Amino acid sequence: MPPKPKTEAGREVPSTSRAPANTERKRKGAANGSSGAASKAGLVAITESDIAVAARRLARREPRFRPVLKKYGLPPLWPREPGFATLIFIILEQQVSMQSAQAAFERLQATLGVVTPEAFLGLDDAQLKTIGFSRQKMRYGRELARVVLDGSLDLNALHVMEDEAVRSALTRLPGIGDWTVDVYLLMVLLRADAFPKGDLALLIAAHRLFGLTTRPTPAEVELMAEAWRPYRGVATRILWHFYLSERRAGPSHADGS
Repeated sequence: MPPKPKTEAGREVPSTSRAPANTERKRKGAANGSSGAASKAGLVAITESDIAVAARRLARREPRFRPVLKKYGLPPLWPREPGFATLIFIILEQQVSMQSAQAAFERLQATLGVVTPEAFLGLDDAQLKTIGFSRQKMRYGRELARVVLDGSLDLNALHVMEDEAVRSALTRLPGIGDWTVDVYLLMVLLRADAFPKGDLALLIAAHRLFGLTTRPTPAEVELMAEAWRPYRGVATRILWHFYLSERRAGPSHADGS
């Protein structure tokens, strides 16, 4: 059944290679600062050095993270550049494999060069279909382009907005639900406590790592993650790191059973 507008299904971990990368972050990290910084984590972009500090703290709270960190090391930051192109990429990632989304985004880049709202609106249905957009994702992308161009959505302003304000600003658009917002908060705005509770890879990783009888629901994993505040974003990276590392180790590690 096709997804309804403004909803998303959980999917595999967002692409962590060759995506628009963010290399310009110079803001104070959330985990290296004082307790005041941690309490304001909703507006603080974490850094690579914060990952190490937060991972050590999380490992003390959740001992089952320790073997992951010992075997595979610290998770990457996996940053992405802010803006329209990255939101289009995340929309492409909804409900499909990492490889499929990455391939479609690369075709979009090859077609446009620079992915801008103006250039995107210049593509017709046939071109977008060839690139890999479903009819619904065409509509989502075009509506996003329109609101960016007419100024009703200021993507630059998201950096200074609280997490829930970011969520409110983005989810009013068709095709942008909590998963897309959580990924943008986590990988673009680098919010320390962002937590994509509906992400499929996150749920599979929790199932396997914690030895659960069944795969947890988003609500169950959200409850579990309360103990990881204010570093749920780093805990997510640890779980994704576990998922991807186990998957690379062989098929038996990747089925979530």
